[in-house]
Amino acid sequence: MPNIAAVLKEEIRRLAKREIKADVSSTKRAVAQYRRDIAHLKRQVTAQAKEIAFLKAQDKGRLGRPQVKEDEGLNGTRFSARSVKAQRRRLKLSAADYGKLAGVSGLTIYSWESGKSRPRKQQFARLVGVRGMGRREALANLAMLKAEVKNVKKRPRRKPR
Repeated sequence: MPNIAAVLKEEIRRLAKREIKADVSSTKRAVAQYRRDIAHLKRQVTAQAKEIAFLKAQDKGRLGRPQVKEDEGLNGTRFSARSVKAQRRRLKLSAADYGKLAGVSGLTIYSWESGKSRPRKQQFARLVGVRGMGRREALANLAMLKAEVKNVKKRPRRKPR
């Protein structure tokens, strides 16, 4: 009898091993596929992070103005009407051209210089960005801005009724 019991036990072990192998092989394949997918996603994330950093750098350098958020980077900077006038003279620009660089009109620049008004936070952030420019950079940015304006199509005027 011990022979039959040993043979039966061995047969049960063999069949169980085969069943487990069948179940585990599909799981192994799934795990391998998941690992490949995860590795692919990690590569995508790093590539996108690099692209985002590149695009931020391009956008920052597009007009030569640093992108300053309203609350960020302006803590130690103060507005001075004399400073605006001095910066404009240093760059040897008209108020209209200096205003284009700062994103405002020439009349606004005159108002700031005379002390009649003060820039808002967003305008002040752009003004601070213009402060760091040199003459060549300012002229290059003006040329780019004028080229962008020329590329914008004007709407046809309506005929009066």
